[in-house]
Amino acid sequence: MRAVIQRVSRASVTVDSEITGQIGTGVLIFLGIHKDDDEKEIKWMVKKIINLRIFEDDDGKMNRSLIDTNGAMLVVSQFTLYGDCRKGRRPGYSGAAPPETANTLYQQFIEAVRQKNISVASGRFQAHMDVELINDGPVTLLLDSSKTF
Repeated sequence: MRAVIQRVSRASVTVDSEITGQIGTGVLIFLGIHKDDDEKEIKWMVKKIINLRIFEDDDGKMNRSLIDTNGAMLVVSQFTLYGDCRKGRRPGYSGAAPPETANTLYQQFIEAVRQKNISVASGRFQAHMDVELINDGPVTLLLDSSKTF
């Protein structure tokens, strides 16, 4: 499982001119599901993201987590995080989970965040989405549950 984490002042996702999810202060998560992922990766990823100390404390140091700040999370599925661009000119997606599996794990990820009492919004799986955000900082981080980076 891979995630691009962006600390935001606000973010929203729109599908067919309808806002499907929006948040104020918090994190925007672009989430990619690998074909071998299961609940173990969900638990690890959720715990890691909600506890990352990426929000400033009173001294201006990144020392507070999403939990500490009562921030929100916007989750957008993005299979292209498993795009392999090492050969040729067209990315290969053989590492990405098939849509049925990916959607199940994507929904489980969102529910796992809710279970941690984090306000969570989402995009629409397999839809063409327009994502708007104000990146705060900017702060952008990459996570990979297999720890390849």
